[in-house]
Amino acid sequence: MPDSRVDAALRRRFARELTALAGRPPADFLDDPHTALAAVLLFDQVPRNLFRKSPRAFAYDPLARAIAKAALDRGWDRALTARQRQFLAMPLMHSERIADQRRSLAYFARLGPRFGWPFARAHYRMIARFGRFPHRNAVLGRTSSAAERKAVEQGFAW
Repeated sequence: MPDSRVDAALRRRFARELTALAGRPPADFLDDPHTALAAVLLFDQVPRNLFRKSPRAFAYDPLARAIAKAALDRGWDRALTARQRQFLAMPLMHSERIADQRRSLAYFARLGPRFGWPFARAHYRMIARFGRFPHRNAVLGRTSSAAERKAVEQGFAW
């Protein structure tokens, strides 16, 4: 459920940083586990609040995903709490690529139900079924099939 107060607070605190840092390569955010996590939060979570109902909400996903994958490949998640690990891996769950969804599913299965496993499973099923997230179709200018419209109507719109 959108909260305009949270969105406004995030906008005040992070909009400038998001714009300033978005053009940098993933390697610039791979100094240590906590820097990588901060960058993932900035590029994966913040845009979804700042740019609701806009394609810009997803524009930073490739950067967030590249940082997350590199951090996970380095095993940096082991230095984080379970909640932090959940957010580090979130770009995989948000990806419309089936390979990322498979990795997300396996990762969140290890974290367990308290840390996103049910959501990872639901996201995986949507990508396995449609190859994309139907709830993004309208904002991204994509035409939805009848089955996709029905899925969104049934509540598959995170």
